[in-house]
Amino acid sequence: MNRYEWLRRIRRLDPETQYTEIYRIMSQYEFPWDTNQALGFALYRTYAVPSIGRLLAETGEFTGRAQKRYDDTVLILEAVVEHGFDSPQGREAIRRMNQMHRRYAISDEDFVYVLATFVVVPKRWMDDYGWRRFSPHEVRASVNYYRELGRRMGLRGVPETYREFETLLDGYERAHFAFDPGGRAVSDATLDLTESWYPRPLGGQMRLSALCLLDDPLREAFGYPAPPAALRAAVRAGMRLRGRFVQLLPARRTPHFARDGRQVRGYPNGYRLSELGTFGTDAPAKCPFPHS
Repeated sequence: MNRYEWLRRIRRLDPETQYTEIYRIMSQYEFPWDTNQALGFALYRTYAVPSIGRLLAETGEFTGRAQKRYDDTVLILEAVVEHGFDSPQGREAIRRMNQMHRRYAISDEDFVYVLATFVVVPKRWMDDYGWRRFSPHEVRASVNYYRELGRRMGLRGVPETYREFETLLDGYERAHFAFDPGGRAVSDATLDLTESWYPRPLGGQMRLSALCLLDDPLREAFGYPAPPAALRAAVRAGMRLRGRFVQLLPARRTPHFARDGRQVRGYPNGYRLSELGTFGTDAPAKCPFPHS
């Protein structure tokens, strides 16, 4: 396949009605590694909002079982992308996500901010490090995809355009980013998890590289010291160089699923969507869609 064949296919699709298919091509064929990294950084940003970071720390899930929380988040979100909103698997994944969220007092404003990170951060990531930037079709499809997810979560006040999502994200972070011990604890646990994915001493280097990719307001909200300027510049230049290299590769012919990556480690024998996440005192319901 020609390197830009998927982009040509995307341009033949309607981002107002076929946004799920466009988003699937983006995340599983065109930019699988970048999508996974960008969404990870998007979720990570939310920990710097005290109402979010503190709640995640109080549950003990992100600080005590970081690998499982990572795996469950990836697998639930991926099921919707892979199978679609109206598929049995997609409906089960969203039901499970909503079931978990209802256990906590989370404001619509915080939820909509999280959606905004999923829309805005990947585009900014691709602007900075991708092998190409998102096309207007892809930006609009991303907006519509997460608007639909927000609708199925029952959220109010979800933006209608990318610019509105971007404005909301920037304003929310200016108003709410602040140091909180809970948010810092969740951040530390996330960096510990990242480090654990690599052998020593590479893990420590990857942890430092992750810090080099943080913007100053985010890093300062967690109370981390600034990495050396030369190291920060080198890490970011390396990321841009990777993007140029990926541009030379042929188009992917088969989908790449995050569950097949080395970071998802908690379910070597497969899993059921209805058994992912936290349950409290409730017993997990059974689901007829096992994955392996």
